Amino acid sequence: MLTVGDAFPQFSCQACVGTEKDGIKLLTNADYAGKWVVYFFYPKDFTFVCPTELAEFNKQLKAFADRDTSVVGGSTDNEWSHMMWRRSHADLKNLGYPLIAAQKLAPELGILEKTEGYCLRATFIVDPHGVIQWVDVNQGRVGRNVAEVIRVLDALQSDELCPCNWKKGDPYVKVG
Repeated sequence: MLTVGDAFPQFSCQACVGTEKDGIKLLTNADYAGKWVVYFFYPKDFTFVCPTELAEFNKQLKAFADRDTSVVGGSTDNEWSHMMWRRSHADLKNLGYPLIAAQKLAPELGILEKTEGYCLRATFIVDPHGVIQWVDVNQGRVGRNVAEVIRVLDALQSDELCPCNWKKGDPYVKVG
């Protein structure tokens, strides 16, 4: 699995960006050049834990925008599956970020579940230079904490020494 300090892979993926006929678009790294990006991957469309995460990321889009950070979700399902899921699930109809079809990207990241081949529940924070600054991966039954993603993003963007449980506004660790 790629980790902190590695370059996020170059990619070109079809993505669902809306629920209408024109809601499919090709996305590449160039779309996010020079930006902070949170890429989060989930196991499968039409499941039960995954939509809770997608909805929470959507609720927190302003917080990410306030940090000049883009959000991209994805799984190994294709763009049409993403679209049909969004159309059928009330909490997903108005997502403000793309869902990429990560069939090629997920193996490059090393985040495929070993038996079934779907995405692990993985999150990558990537800096404006395309370098991975944080990775979090957990078992599929357990949803991630979007507030924790924002907390870590704040710490990374501070470029300071941040102690355990640090939150924006807390003091930094002072050396010397």
